Amino acid sequence: MRSVLLVACGVLTMAASGTAAAAEPFREGIVLDEFIYQTAPFPQCHASTIAQAGDGTLVAAWFGGTREKSPDVGIWVARYVDRRWTAPIEAANGVESPERRYPCWNPVLFQPSRGPLLLFYKVGPSPSTWWGVLKTSDDAGQTWSAAVRLPDGILGPIKNKPVELPGGKILCGSSTEHAGWRVHFEWTTDFGKTWAKTEPINDPAKIAAIQPALLLQADGALWSVGRSRQGRIWETVSRDQGATWSPMNLTGLPNPNSGLDAVTLADGRHLLVYNHTPRGRSPLNVTVYAAGKWQAALVLEREPGEYSYPAAMQAQDGTVHITYTWKRQRVKHVGVVPAQLVLRELADGQWPN
Repeated sequence: MRSVLLVACGVLTMAASGTAAAAEPFREGIVLDEFIYQTAPFPQCHASTIAQAGDGTLVAAWFGGTREKSPDVGIWVARYVDRRWTAPIEAANGVESPERRYPCWNPVLFQPSRGPLLLFYKVGPSPSTWWGVLKTSDDAGQTWSAAVRLPDGILGPIKNKPVELPGGKILCGSSTEHAGWRVHFEWTTDFGKTWAKTEPINDPAKIAAIQPALLLQADGALWSVGRSRQGRIWETVSRDQGATWSPMNLTGLPNPNSGLDAVTLADGRHLLVYNHTPRGRSPLNVTVYAAGKWQAALVLEREPGEYSYPAAMQAQDGTVHITYTWKRQRVKHVGVVPAQLVLRELADGQWPN
């Protein structure tokens, strides 16, 4: 719990100091803005994830190596201890023999209500041929178990964190790319030992969709949003704990064929991190779903470059922690206090000035 208290103290200190960032439009509510590391043993990184372990420690992971798809790409992990991130360590790689090594992809950290911290990731030559792997940690990400390959046909959460449903069901948003971009959902009730899944829920000829994020509705329904090739974020709803889903629709929010993430806040609102642009991966934005509509909240990055593949979660102290790729060179970490966000209208899907 010490780490949670330290994060909370940092939030209170920075919020009270009236930072310049907080005074800028679309920066209200940001209380922490930092890189997880300055230097690392790898030149490129991507696809970060963040979770809070059972003891309160924040843990982040991402893939890093020469470049995406290179065989030396592994999964790297850092922990937030005493208000600073530890040096990255390689927690997983795709070494299969002295002669064979595959790249790793898209780690996803998840802490169930009980049991160890879970680290899902993919291994393989490409997204159309990769397979799912799981590791666990009993000490908040300091050490990890041996890698366990998931059953054939099961990939685990493809980019974004699962949700834990009443009864202990861990529901994962997943997708495949070998026969068009298709979304499906997988679940386990025994922490990854056994699995079930839906069939694909979309026709890729109509909406080519991948990388679902999961949101929890007040009435018990599930809402999923994600990345598409159609220039807009897609959505679908389930009212039976993820077994079946409504027809997929396109929302009014733009998507430049780039990953996003979303989280349901403790106050019932939904927070979405994404690139609000029809093309490119800048700017990087945050909207909040409140009063029945998405509203503009934050601009995390607006300069030219790539700012992409965000991950978002809400810690026990209420702070929302967001990580994302910063120019493929480093991983950025931003802390947000939801109560301090200033929401503005998104008229016709246009970001306000």
